[in-house]
Amino acid sequence: MQQQKELLKVTNLKQYFPIKGGILGRTVNHVKAVDDISFTVYEGETLSIVGESGCGKSTTGRAILRLDEPTSGSVDFDGVDLLSLNKKEMNKMRKNLQIIFQDPYASINPRHTVRQILTEAMEIQHVLPKDQRDDRVIELLETVGLGAHQADRLPHEFSGGQRQRIGIARALSVNPKLIIADEAVSALDVSIQAQVLNLLKKLQREFRLTYLFISHDLGVVRHISDRIIVMYLGKIVEIADKKSLFENPQHPYTKSLLSAIPSTNVDHKKERIILKGDVPSPIDPPTGCRFHTRCPFATELCRTETPELRSADNMKDGHQAACHYMEEISANKLQTTV
Repeated sequence: MQQQKELLKVTNLKQYFPIKGGILGRTVNHVKAVDDISFTVYEGETLSIVGESGCGKSTTGRAILRLDEPTSGSVDFDGVDLLSLNKKEMNKMRKNLQIIFQDPYASINPRHTVRQILTEAMEIQHVLPKDQRDDRVIELLETVGLGAHQADRLPHEFSGGQRQRIGIARALSVNPKLIIADEAVSALDVSIQAQVLNLLKKLQREFRLTYLFISHDLGVVRHISDRIIVMYLGKIVEIADKKSLFENPQHPYTKSLLSAIPSTNVDHKKERIILKGDVPSPIDPPTGCRFHTRCPFATELCRTETPELRSADNMKDGHQAACHYMEEISANKLQTTV
């Protein structure tokens, strides 16, 4: 991929949630939801974060927007460190960073009309003079595939897919540079998912948007992404462009995820990789490689030393994985330990 402008740079981001205990309510431990991750989002691209439930992907999105205050790290957006801003400065910056939530039924006010929902965002961010906002509402509705006649309806009069289109229109209403889509299609039927994904891609081309797309569904991610981050238990285990990740996965966890994608080719026999055990608790994550408790290739090194993200000789530029033995596994030179 041609080098592009860095729009968002996340460095050593941590998000720990305190656990209170005892009669005094003191902090006795932490949930390490996101634990020291770094990545860059380039202007105009779609970078997706994928992983099982509880891996920290949604928490990452919320921490970037400071919906949850990060424990430590830095979030640089277009040359501004978001974590250094006070509340007033951050609220002003939110015009450039918007979010599409997972649940279209819970993310919009059921008592407001569509017109009120869309103009509220414009009013808060001082977008357009008041007498021009109604025209902007109609323009936004038509942009997302709804009609002007629906502007004064209430949310209960719409289907789930239509409500998500309203959520997209609300995000667009303040002319953002970056949109974080947090499981934006997971609550929708498959046929509606495709329509919303195609709409997001169309809007990206028209408005030169940048997406951070969060999902557990690799099929969805494959359709919309330019690059993909794979997370496991608060850590990034692999990052690559879409083609490289799907054709040449390096981390054992990524390989197991890809093996679970159903194939439409009846002649294609794909071996399913079944992981043993459950995802460990983020309260007390394993030492060394977080994945070693479920990895069929784990050794003592994996249990004691945390692998760094790195490239191997058989990987394209920008493709990195955090595995001590990825070269040996790819060359079938490492026997399983189970």
